[in-house]
Amino acid sequence: MKILKISLFAVALVLMSFSVISNKQIAISKLESISPLTWKSDMIDVGTIPQGIPKLIVFEFKNTSDKSILITNVKPACGCTAANYTKDTIAPGKSGIINATYNAANIGLFSKTITVTTTADITPKVLSFKGKVEQKN
Repeated sequence: MKILKISLFAVALVLMSFSVISNKQIAISKLESISPLTWKSDMIDVGTIPQGIPKLIVFEFKNTSDKSILITNVKPACGCTAANYTKDTIAPGKSGIINATYNAANIGLFSKTITVTTTADITPKVLSFKGKVEQKN
């Protein structure tokens, strides 16, 4: 009888621990989905562009929080893209930009990403752009 009580107690503890883990995961995912930056677009289709002519892609955002935010890192996924961004602190209600320049060296379809890290977000924001490079006439 004592073994049965201990076993039931152990099972109850295990089940309660799963409940706590699930609640923590839900809370974290809710926090991750609420960003203090509102992006005009986080995915841009640039259409068809000529080969060998760099293409500028501009991602615009606004600080919709009540605190100042600083972009701490902007990292393109490959060497074919260069990035420049608002380096000053972005005050509440103010806007900023991320400029991505794609070199358009290779013919064909492309899809690229840029990872943005800020002082306000728990997880980095991934921006993307896509299009097609055609041979210049």
